Amino acid sequence: MSEPMMEKESQSTRRVFINNIDSYSSKYIAMFLCERVVGAAVDPDDGEVETEEEERMESGALQLVGSVSDQSVQDRPHVLEEYFNLDREELLPKLMNCDVIIYNISQHSEQVEEALWVVSALHKEMAIFSGPKMFILISTVMTWARSKLVNPDDLELPFTDEIFWRRRAHPNFRQHIDLEKKVVKMGKTNRTLFSTYVVASGLQYGMGEQVFHFFFKTSWLGQKHEIPVFGDGNNILPTIHIKDLASVIKKVIEHQPKPYYLLAVDYSNNTMEEIVKTVASVLGPAKIKKKPIEEAFLIQDLSITEIDSMLVNLCMESVYLKELLSINWLCESGLVDQIELVVEEYRQTRKLLPIRLCVLGPPAVGKSTVSKLICERYKLHHITLEETISETITELENTVKNSDVDAENEDSAAEAQELLQTLKDNMEQNGGLLDDELLVKVLKDKLMSNQCRNQGFVLDGLPKTYEQAKELFSADEHESEDGTSQMSSYNRKMLPEFVLCLDASDAFLKDRVMNLPERLVQEHSYKQEQFLQQLARYRENSLEGETVVNYFDELDVAPLYLEVTSSDEPDHLLLMQRICDTVGKPRNYGPNSQEVEEEQRKRAEEKMIRESQERAQEEQREVEEARQRATCWEEWGLEEVRQQEEELLQAQSVPIRNYLLEHVMPTLTQGLIECCTAQPPDPVDFLAEFLFKNSPSDY
Repeated sequence: MSEPMMEKESQSTRRVFINNIDSYSSKYIAMFLCERVVGAAVDPDDGEVETEEEERMESGALQLVGSVSDQSVQDRPHVLEEYFNLDREELLPKLMNCDVIIYNISQHSEQVEEALWVVSALHKEMAIFSGPKMFILISTVMTWARSKLVNPDDLELPFTDEIFWRRRAHPNFRQHIDLEKKVVKMGKTNRTLFSTYVVASGLQYGMGEQVFHFFFKTSWLGQKHEIPVFGDGNNILPTIHIKDLASVIKKVIEHQPKPYYLLAVDYSNNTMEEIVKTVASVLGPAKIKKKPIEEAFLIQDLSITEIDSMLVNLCMESVYLKELLSINWLCESGLVDQIELVVEEYRQTRKLLPIRLCVLGPPAVGKSTVSKLICERYKLHHITLEETISETITELENTVKNSDVDAENEDSAAEAQELLQTLKDNMEQNGGLLDDELLVKVLKDKLMSNQCRNQGFVLDGLPKTYEQAKELFSADEHESEDGTSQMSSYNRKMLPEFVLCLDASDAFLKDRVMNLPERLVQEHSYKQEQFLQQLARYRENSLEGETVVNYFDELDVAPLYLEVTSSDEPDHLLLMQRICDTVGKPRNYGPNSQEVEEEQRKRAEEKMIRESQERAQEEQREVEEARQRATCWEEWGLEEVRQQEEELLQAQSVPIRNYLLEHVMPTLTQGLIECCTAQPPDPVDFLAEFLFKNSPSDY
């Protein structure tokens, strides 16, 4: 590289520090600060083509460094250096080596104290600066939350950054406004050497959401109950897209405007009710319900800071952005007007992408069983023809029924009544079935519902023919730029990503039907003649030139062929393993809050039952032990009495025993010896006579 170019690069490149660069707000600010148009550009004067490197240097390249709270994540290639857990003595030299220091406290109130120390320390070191430095504090409009207009008649006039000195902070953000004042004061000493700016950010949205994430998540999950709006919902929220906030920061770095306090808000002034209702209509059930503010504090997903932010009521306008800085807005008109863009960012950033599958195969091959297993694994919606028709009729009936209460939906109620009658008449004419035109309409409405577009679906045995598939997945007509009508080949938002073709031998299918319970045979119309007709029709249709599988092949959706050889659970596990290897990991939040609460409730009930059983067993053991102790005590008492009686008898028998040993036993022993020697015919008489003759004289 030539010396002029090296000198030019050193002058244009700036080293920028951002705190908490791994958090939501700072992460995307840093990412968007690095964005710039890259490519060849033609100089209008000389017609020469600039190289990418020259264009990068002329645009003012930024070298980003920053502090992080977690070292485990390494997905920030745009960050040159990352600092983890540095003390203040280690951090200050790093900051002195930077041209721009950005401290973001809009989402991190714990960083207020550190930001105050940083700006104070840099101010003290101004004498040894190697060049001009800039300190930018990204604060929050919550420092305006208690602001009042002087004239009560001016309620329609917005707050502007021209009157920033009249702002009054929310009680929980008093430290923020004290820091703002300190930053402004530090920058007045010598602005050519150390300039300071305060950028008061509106509530940030976009790229996965932060403050509004609870409403996006609740809507995306499609829960049955309404999306809550806390309070009356009429409060105006000042907002800004996170990318637009980064554009404001970048313009401040490049142009160094004279005003040192800037409001970073878009031009929307939407109310809380408008925002939640719009999010619910695009992502979820499109129903909201106003709830007391106190209930917001019972939701674990909402922090105190987020609740305070959602309850603020400020109509604001940034005069300086409009007059001094030319911002390339992404969402100038706000969240409500740009909801489609914001929702797409939300899905892409959080990897909440739908999984769409189609399961095909002959009758009784197990399509429903496999479809249910896939839905349980990936939290998808199981689409069957009977359930879809039944749900559609129920929803139409509810719409007609609720039209008496809600007068605003009279037009939709009339349309619902007309479609409901058409469906019933068609089913009556076709023996409980729908013709292909109405069938395709019902299925298409279901697949285009918010739930199917959010999580995805599994089509169970549908579509049945090539023509049905073509009509079902075809895109609607649209007008081209020249006004001519065009028809796209297929609708990308509905077309299945994966097609699973199950198959089995006819002998296996017949044997499986014979072993099915009678209830399932009646439910699926699998009586012998009906099943054989269905199987023959399927085999015949499979040999035709235009089949459902051929339709997907034409659109480069390669089917996965799976052979079913057993109805046992191990065989299903093998099939699911192959399917999971093909489909990949789930793309959702996992269990939703209702499922988690239900699981926790079941575990709590099981724990209570288990503890109750353990207590009953413990009581039974205690009763048994008491009975055993009583028995032992009784036995021990009887044994002691017997022992005492035996000792008494032994004591009483001592004199008799002594008498016998001394006076009786010697004579008796001698008599027995004599009797044995003589061996008389009558030993008893012999012994009696011997004792009589030889008894002691005193006896």
